[in-house]
Amino acid sequence: MQQELLDETRHLADLIRCDAPSIATMALVPDGKYQTRPMALDALTGAMTACLAEGFRGLAPADYPTLYCAWGKCRVGSTALTNLFGVAGLPSYYQPVKTIARHTLTGSTSAPWLLPRPEVEPHIFCKEMAGPYLLGECLFIPLQPLIEAGYPADKLHLIVLDREPDSSLASWLSKWAERVPPERLVRNYVVAALNKVRVSAYAHRQGVAVSHYVYEASKEPVQTVRALFDRLGLLGRFTESAVTDWNEMGALESEHARVIYPQEPPVYVVPGLHSSDTTYRYRARRASLTDDQQALLTETGVRDVYRASVHACAADLGLGSAVELKLFGADPTELAA
Repeated sequence: MQQELLDETRHLADLIRCDAPSIATMALVPDGKYQTRPMALDALTGAMTACLAEGFRGLAPADYPTLYCAWGKCRVGSTALTNLFGVAGLPSYYQPVKTIARHTLTGSTSAPWLLPRPEVEPHIFCKEMAGPYLLGECLFIPLQPLIEAGYPADKLHLIVLDREPDSSLASWLSKWAERVPPERLVRNYVVAALNKVRVSAYAHRQGVAVSHYVYEASKEPVQTVRALFDRLGLLGRFTESAVTDWNEMGALESEHARVIYPQEPPVYVVPGLHSSDTTYRYRARRASLTDDQQALLTETGVRDVYRASVHACAADLGLGSAVELKLFGADPTELAA
């Protein structure tokens, strides 16, 4: 990794870990492809807020459905989880807030998000993932424009997603290294992973309920998904078949999937990004990172963030010691060390 980019990554990591206010006014430099206009993070958040507010215009607090908003770094099994919630019967949206950001960054216009009426759909789900192309995508806090546009905090529930760092970074490099220089991807990955600190802190300040789900929990999908739905107050929506019997609904890029996809700017469309499966399940990935990449994950605190996610997930889902041992290993504090 070039020294300049390495120093920038370390500096950003320091700012994020302490949730520095200066992040909001930091310049987001255009790359000419995925971002075509200069902008600071607070201006990007303001543009997202304005677009969302257009869709929320005229709504009273009682007019909002309860929104379960899943957030985490990219490549943590989020699209499959989004499909699972859709199969369970919730309107399940693919990055509606982040899509507004992408339109803003490329100078195009995004349609506002029109919510279903709560008497028809009392519960909805969306995923909002961090990364991979731009710092703005890694640093945005999806709850902020939602709340500032009028979404009641007590109608929001944040689900923090995570995945073992080496495997998820390897997936970033496999999927996007032809689109973004690998060294910049590594920087963006570190920023996205650490941004959990800022997203969680914002949720707690606003009084938003928070739950955690770590991808490795899907090694026991029926048990852990049932526990997640129970924690979310959605146990009445849970069926084993929603986890194990997808059939054609498991083709995540087809019209059969239970995912509501927005219209993204064409430059962001990546054919074949999402896999197909007949069930919701864990897929192991062999990680082949360099020694320097592995060391950077440790130095910047990415591994510490993951360890905290594991502990929070086990506590939130009420996993017994035997299940925790099976999913995460003998001592979660040693995970990915």
